[in-house]
Amino acid sequence: MSTMYPEPNDFLAKKLTKISIVLSVAVLLLVGVMRQVKISLGIDFSFLPPVHAILNTLVTICLLTALYYIKKKDIDKHRKAIYGAMLFSGLFLLCYVLYHFTTVETTFCKEGTIRYVYYFFLITHVVLAGVSLPFILLTFTRGFTYQVAKHRKMARWVFPVWLYVAMTGPVCYLLLKPCYI
Repeated sequence: MSTMYPEPNDFLAKKLTKISIVLSVAVLLLVGVMRQVKISLGIDFSFLPPVHAILNTLVTICLLTALYYIKKKDIDKHRKAIYGAMLFSGLFLLCYVLYHFTTVETTFCKEGTIRYVYYFFLITHVVLAGVSLPFILLTFTRGFTYQVAKHRKMARWVFPVWLYVAMTGPVCYLLLKPCYI
């Protein structure tokens, strides 16, 4: 267990902050366009929704593991768990964008109260995913560059939102699953 931190790397933090902002804007633009533009690659990507759910479940496991280790003050294992969450989140994002650029959107097919439940989870999931992305990247940057006080301050707010987004992804998939053709 290590609680000693190297000196903060302000130069790298500034570079990564700029990259985080550019990446966030690019992803948000892509997500905004992907529902209007469809690309045919000659491959059926309709198998991806359960992959999205699995990747989000892995993100959830990594985040809960990271929380466990930070509570134990095991910084090295906390960092590894966060790297896992970032990796699975990145893979999810790539698969999600690929799916939505190549596949017609599935609409919710159930009626009654379950419809309201689904749309509550979907809307909160999508809005919080979009809003949280730059903050997730900036929080990661603060931790990666050993700006510990800034990292902790952001993580207190960003972590629960990221966890909610990761957990509600599979919930949305399971609710929508009967509607896939």
